[in-house]
Amino acid sequence: MVARVLNVLRFPPRDPAEAHRGVTPLELLFDLAAVVAIGAAAHGLAEFIVDGRPMAGLAAFVPSFFMVWWSWMNFTWFASAYDDGSNAFRALSMTVMFGALMLAAGVGAAFAGKPIWMALLGFVVMRLGMALLWIGAWRGDPQRRPTAQRYALGITAMQWYWIGLVALVPPAAAWYLPLFALGAAGELAVPAIAERRAVTPWHRHHIIARYGRLNLIVLGQAFLAVVTAFKLEPGSIFPQAEGVGLALVFAMIAFSMWSVYFTKEPHLVSGALRHSLLWGYGHMVVFATGAAAGAGMQAVLHSQGDGINGAHWSVAAPVALYCATLWWIRDRYALTGHRRWSLLVAAVLVVTMEAIPGMELFSTACILAAAALVRRVPPRSAR
Repeated sequence: MVARVLNVLRFPPRDPAEAHRGVTPLELLFDLAAVVAIGAAAHGLAEFIVDGRPMAGLAAFVPSFFMVWWSWMNFTWFASAYDDGSNAFRALSMTVMFGALMLAAGVGAAFAGKPIWMALLGFVVMRLGMALLWIGAWRGDPQRRPTAQRYALGITAMQWYWIGLVALVPPAAAWYLPLFALGAAGELAVPAIAERRAVTPWHRHHIIARYGRLNLIVLGQAFLAVVTAFKLEPGSIFPQAEGVGLALVFAMIAFSMWSVYFTKEPHLVSGALRHSLLWGYGHMVVFATGAAAGAGMQAVLHSQGDGINGAHWSVAAPVALYCATLWWIRDRYALTGHRRWSLLVAAVLVVTMEAIPGMELFSTACILAAAALVRRVPPRSAR
């Protein structure tokens, strides 16, 4: 029986220079599973901000988001290198997706301060599915067999760590978050160690397209806030002026976040392992802050008339970190001249202008829109 399974698990490498490499419907389906989990985490964060406990919400949001993003990222890079369209690949991919849905169902426990057994089970299903995928690469790609072996062994070893953490350490314990951070560092180390000698044949344009699509999904949280701002009161024909104003500001922020991300300059300027890891891992912050900004917008809407102080910071802080991270992983390599610093300056200005009462959200939207415009002005040599 085991021999039959192993015979099926054989994924040959794809050509990293393949022309017209597009995103498959299976990958889009995987994104749909990821967005459910991301939405659950963003909703939990918004509720904590409304309750006046933003730091406690972040303590639950960041680990939850990391688990979703990490599994998505691992699958994305593997599929870029080894997706052969076989039934075995599809079955294991759907297994990983099912784990993502289980993880989404268990996210609520993290925000309730309870043991995250359902989320852990979903994560284990996702990661063991990935281990089997790497066993298939191990058998189908003799040239990179040691790389696939290190991936499979590293993923399996880390699962025992997560099971032990959830079983032995309560979420409310002081050591829980440091131990979670240690586990996250261990997970991040697996690709860095596995790819050190033989890099998997991932497709550069395919990876950039996959990351861009997930960012679109993340920014959908802001669009949800725009729709919520237009909510009609009972018996009303049109929304209130304050709601329309907030919808316009939220839309301006969301469109600008889209604009500063999707640019003509290359996203991944080098295929070197060090730079690929910086770009790939740095997107965890980009995606998390995009989702957090949407959650902050929802909190602002719920804070109207309730006297929740500083709700605007739940939008401004993620936006500033979003811009600063994009500068760190992309713009400082891809641009020259004054445009190179536009996102970093925008991040500083967003934080600075938050001190002006009554102008917080509007100033964030204007600064971000100005950065998007400056970022797109071509250099003099190009003109």
